[in-house]
Amino acid sequence: MTAVPNHPVDRERISRAVREIILAIGEDPEREGLRDTPRRIADMYAEIFSGIACDPTQVLDVTFEEHHQEMVILRDIPFYSMCEHHFLPFHGVAHVGYIPRGRILGISKIARLVEILARRPQLQERLTGQIADALMTAVQPQGVAVVIEAEHLCMTMRGVKKPGTTIVTSATRGIFRDKAVTRDEFMSLIRTRHPS
Repeated sequence: MTAVPNHPVDRERISRAVREIILAIGEDPEREGLRDTPRRIADMYAEIFSGIACDPTQVLDVTFEEHHQEMVILRDIPFYSMCEHHFLPFHGVAHVGYIPRGRILGISKIARLVEILARRPQLQERLTGQIADALMTAVQPQGVAVVIEAEHLCMTMRGVKKPGTTIVTSATRGIFRDKAVTRDEFMSLIRTRHPS
């Protein structure tokens, strides 16, 4: 994972840039409905790109000794991210599984990891691999599997305009990559639904 300098978002610079975009599309940045838009967008970017300044492995620094050696899965973790190609959102769910090697994570840590890595300009393929790699590095389990299902607004509202299209990506490490039976069990478990 590439190190990112830990610095706050430059809201004033973003505001100036958004004002220029408003002018460039032929609108009046002083019009009542647009007057505060540059500031609102700067505030929004500070929130949705907050993962840039975070080291994702820091949320994985607390583990617990436990000799559970079977699969642990968090299913349907909702997330939002921004496609780095068009700066339009993509959103969906992540399914993350790992097989411990003597140590387990608190279950909320995996959801936090997904959120930190999603809160930056991203590609779904990269996000999927980064989640798997961060878990392998920080926890050193027997293996990790990640599946992400997401809809990209760059395909929904522009370009090919195919709303409802879902992109599915996967990343496997360790035993999930090496053993088809383990990978198949993970895929089966993330698809199993129980009545509420």
